[in-house]
Amino acid sequence: MNGINVRRWAAGGIAAGLLIWIIEGAASLLYMEQMHAAMESHGLRMEPTPGLFVISVVMSLLSGLVLVSFYAAARPRFGPGPRTAVTVAVALWLGGMVLSLLGYHMLGLFPVSMLVVWGAVGLVEMILAALLGGWIYREA
Repeated sequence: MNGINVRRWAAGGIAAGLLIWIIEGAASLLYMEQMHAAMESHGLRMEPTPGLFVISVVMSLLSGLVLVSFYAAARPRFGPGPRTAVTVAVALWLGGMVLSLLGYHMLGLFPVSMLVVWGAVGLVEMILAALLGGWIYREA
């Protein structure tokens, strides 16, 4: 078994990360007002700053790279293709995003309706990003 094709992993991960960032930005239009209102009700504020922008880009890129890493690791066992990409996306969504959303719910930070939208958007973006990253990735 050969190692991971680092060039294709990086290309797939960056593409997946950029797609995640774009979807997150577009989806934020659905809930931004509600999010700010919920935060203000707890005495919290989030001001858009250049640093926040950089953090959002870096986090999205890291998400894409991790997603494609898991796809590359799962590919020898489950085979290349969309089924493996979707399986990896759903697993990471369940292990990452759903747990975070449940934590927000337990703390009472955001309304359930907003958390449901976040979860749905997150699942769609993870699947689309995994499909894109998996399409780009090829074994070494």
